[in-house]
Amino acid sequence: MSHTPAPSTPGASAHGSPSAPSIAVHTKVDAALAAAERRFAGDPERAELIARTRRFKASWIELAEALSSCQKNQRYTTWGFVSFEEYYRKELHLKTSTVNKLVGTYAFLRKTAPEVFDRDGVSQEFPSLQNIEFLRRAEEAAGDGQVAEDLLAEVRRAIIDENLPFGQVNRQFRDSLFPSDIEVERRKRQHEALRLARKLVELISVLEGSVPASVIAQVQAAIDALLKTMPDENESDGDSDAAAAA
Repeated sequence: MSHTPAPSTPGASAHGSPSAPSIAVHTKVDAALAAAERRFAGDPERAELIARTRRFKASWIELAEALSSCQKNQRYTTWGFVSFEEYYRKELHLKTSTVNKLVGTYAFLRKTAPEVFDRDGVSQEFPSLQNIEFLRRAEEAAGDGQVAEDLLAEVRRAIIDENLPFGQVNRQFRDSLFPSDIEVERRKRQHEALRLARKLVELISVLEGSVPASVIAQVQAAIDALLKTMPDENESDGDSDAAAAA
């Protein structure tokens, strides 16, 4: 049995005030879809399909635009909320870190690549949130003199013009742009390896009786030797922090 979605109607917010109207990305295709959605408002299933198509096409940008607009015009006050943070945390159930990321990345994209908003979202997809965050970090690094302009241009072309998948962009440029990230990842993996080694020492006794005692002793000796040769983690972290400060 198919389920026919209910038509979208203005409702009440958690505070009893009318909820906010949806705000869509302003492109020619979206305008056409919005007109069609209004035209077929009397056919809930048809209108809902159009509405879902608009949301699919707009992706993260739709929510980021709506949040940015709400924050700017302070519409949340008319819905009974004292602050923007109270609104998005209580009514939208969004974390501050998520909202900051969406609003900040959207503003960056509007400023540095406004041509993206001329896309229809299907034949020309919008860049992913991860990609735009990556580009923003690259531009910040370039602004600090840490990244050459020609490399930044390559990153921009890969993200804005070619719209490559984030995984590919990350693999292609991360080492050149953010070498410190590689060291952080290396240290995380090292920490995990040491944790597993210590766990193995705790668990190896369960093999007694199933594995020759000499083998167990060899494994224990090898792990002990490994742990003794590794620097103390707190000491290593202190060295890293000192190096970064220098």
